[in-house]
Amino acid sequence: MKDVKLATRLYVEDELGEEPVLGLGPEQAHFLRSVLRLRPGAQLALFNGRDGEWLARVEALGKGWASLKVETQSRPQEDEPELTVFFAPVKRARIDWIVEKATELGCTRLQPVLTHRTIVDRVNVQRLRTAVREAAEQCERIALPEVADPVKLERMLDDWPDDKPFLFADESGGGRPIHEIVNETGARALLTGPEGGFDEREQAMIARHPAACPVGLGPRILRADTAVIAALSVMQALGGDWAETPKFRNLQPR
Repeated sequence: MKDVKLATRLYVEDELGEEPVLGLGPEQAHFLRSVLRLRPGAQLALFNGRDGEWLARVEALGKGWASLKVETQSRPQEDEPELTVFFAPVKRARIDWIVEKATELGCTRLQPVLTHRTIVDRVNVQRLRTAVREAAEQCERIALPEVADPVKLERMLDDWPDDKPFLFADESGGGRPIHEIVNETGARALLTGPEGGFDEREQAMIARHPAACPVGLGPRILRADTAVIAALSVMQALGGDWAETPKFRNLQPR
């Protein structure tokens, strides 16, 4: 089976397999017809986060509807190495950016964590899950990160196993360089704080957790959203799938 790289990838809720015809709702049909201006016969890739990636063709398009003919599987579903991010919610545009970039970087679970200095009153989890799907469409990912409901910091720490290291972005300057801790522990989880950082009580509470590994992220003060992406990049480069030889998919003309 040849790998095929397509400009159009679409997340669908339906089960995917050989020969079914899928119907799209008004929003996705409008996207194909009016935004991408696809026509019957155009090929695209479909994924649902469970059944791998499948090639399909547009059978018909109308105002507010579309039907797709699923043809062959282009990539099987594969398990991804665990990579969890616990992050304090920030303002809307920034939290969307965190979720989008964490998806591109291979995060498998995103958990908003409420802290004393968290300034966001409500986290729209459904909007974040939409951002995850759109990011996965763009970056050719076929697995979707879980976006969990927000929890308080105390609950997150109580639930986390004592023998499973997690990196704690310590803005107080008490942490060792992140690359040293990643190499020593192989940690696959990260906790970052809100705008303004954790307060002293929270820092002490985190430090008491047996699995907490305080790390530094360089000599400059990073924004809360920048800290997430900077730390994830190091984790993937040293102990994640950035350390593997990339498998590029062949671009075939249409």
